[in-house]
Amino acid sequence: MDSQIVVHNGGCHCGKVRWRVQAPSSVVAWKCNCSDCSMRGNIHFIIPSQTFELLGDSKEYITTYTFGTHTAKHTFCKLCGITSFYIPRSNPDGVAVTFRCVDPGTLTHVEIRQYDGKNWESSYNQTCIAACSKAPEQGMSPS
Repeated sequence: MDSQIVVHNGGCHCGKVRWRVQAPSSVVAWKCNCSDCSMRGNIHFIIPSQTFELLGDSKEYITTYTFGTHTAKHTFCKLCGITSFYIPRSNPDGVAVTFRCVDPGTLTHVEIRQYDGKNWESSYNQTCIAACSKAPEQGMSPS
């Protein structure tokens, strides 16, 4: 996969939540079958939190939902309801970006992998997903 780091812009449907991330142009995105992700149809790639920036007054339009362990912070726009990013349970030090919420033109390839959120602990141990939120020199890439 191409490891060239580019700037991706994106946000919610109504445009009130906007953000910028630095990430590869080719990403691994996770399709999770947990109760929340499967109902929303969310497929996301994970980045280190320091590479994510909320823009303008976006914070005013975000609300958060938690459940279960309350580790994941499911954020969504108060106006249109779209979850364009959130803090995942698997990577509380990172940000999960909904790849379909990235503005067109900067993602060159998206490889979709399955994450078995119904069997969260075993999937966490088998996928190396925790490495996704580490800076390249800190962690390994998921394989």
